[in-house]
Amino acid sequence: MDNKRYGFTIVELLIVIVIIGILAAITIVSYIGISKKATEAGLVSDLDGAKRQLELYKTEYGIYPTSVDNDKCPTAPTADLKYCLKNKSFVYSPSGDGLSYILKLDSGSLAYKVTNDSVPQIANAACPTGFISVPGSATYATNDFCVMKYEAKWSSGGIPTSVPSGSPWTIINQTDAATSSSKVAGCSGCHLITEAKWMTIAQNVLSVADNWTGGSVGSGYIYFGQTDNVPSHAVDSGDGSDSYYNTNDDASDLGLVGNLEGRSQKRTLTLTNGESIWDFSGNVWEWTSGQITGNQPGATGETDYWWKEWPDVNANYNLAVNPTPAGTGLPSANTWNVWTGVGALNSYIGDPALRGFIRGGSWGHALNAGVLSLYLHYSPSEANNGIGFRVAR
Repeated sequence: MDNKRYGFTIVELLIVIVIIGILAAITIVSYIGISKKATEAGLVSDLDGAKRQLELYKTEYGIYPTSVDNDKCPTAPTADLKYCLKNKSFVYSPSGDGLSYILKLDSGSLAYKVTNDSVPQIANAACPTGFISVPGSATYATNDFCVMKYEAKWSSGGIPTSVPSGSPWTIINQTDAATSSSKVAGCSGCHLITEAKWMTIAQNVLSVADNWTGGSVGSGYIYFGQTDNVPSHAVDSGDGSDSYYNTNDDASDLGLVGNLEGRSQKRTLTLTNGESIWDFSGNVWEWTSGQITGNQPGATGETDYWWKEWPDVNANYNLAVNPTPAGTGLPSANTWNVWTGVGALNSYIGDPALRGFIRGGSWGHALNAGVLSLYLHYSPSEANNGIGFRVAR
């Protein structure tokens, strides 16, 4: 009788283990792929359904909803519960005239969008480090994009970076800001923020109730950052956790600016997608890529550069991107002025020279600062210690 016992050798066991590992990896990859496709299919289906609802609304009322509530139910021009969008996570961005819109929906790292004249498609990929995502706007013909969370800071080699620490990069003219913006590490396609993208952000934050002291859009005033000249210089953002860091406002301070009381100098504004942006108003002015030669927006009869309220602007604002509050299409925006925190316009319709667009406001501009403030006194080759910039992609 043969009493020998047979078994697997070490080599044979290793081969089996390797084969099992390969099969497991294939199974996992297949599962992930199937799961991703299922998620994508769900996003597309939800967007298709919402688009049908919006088309039915337009058929009945002539335009798409110009605003929706937190339950994604139309509130204007007519509130009608039968046209509520079923998914409350939708980000709905209508144009001011109600003739177009962008609708976005995401699930984790996947994001899809649809417009009134397109089919559902993948939205922008993830943003570079230090950037936040911004929903596109039908009003300004922008798709979803990325923008620096903080004002640009100088880093080694003259490369802009978006971090809370350090003072903003200033004493840089518009031309050099545009050149530097293309050098951001790991950001192919980065550029100096455009007028359309600035106004997209402004429209977005203006539409968020929590950015207004009165708790609803147009009620009280929208926060306008570090603007009371205390301290009398640009400041950093600490570790990025305190929205009032380095301002004259603290828990016991009324934060008086002009006749506006309350903690007005909050340095962060929240977007509809939950992202927050620092110093979009106040701290330092910011170049956009906008330029104009003559035909500046202003008021008839003016004889030099001066500050004017947006409702008083009555000439030459037929720019490619409408810079006025009314151009946002938000309810009652045509009445907004410095007392609602949106800022003012510094221009002169009689100036024939080339000028660059400067936005937001600096540490000492008080009520003239705001998310819609526009300063047109500088040429693209001039620089100032109160002017910085921000990069978009």
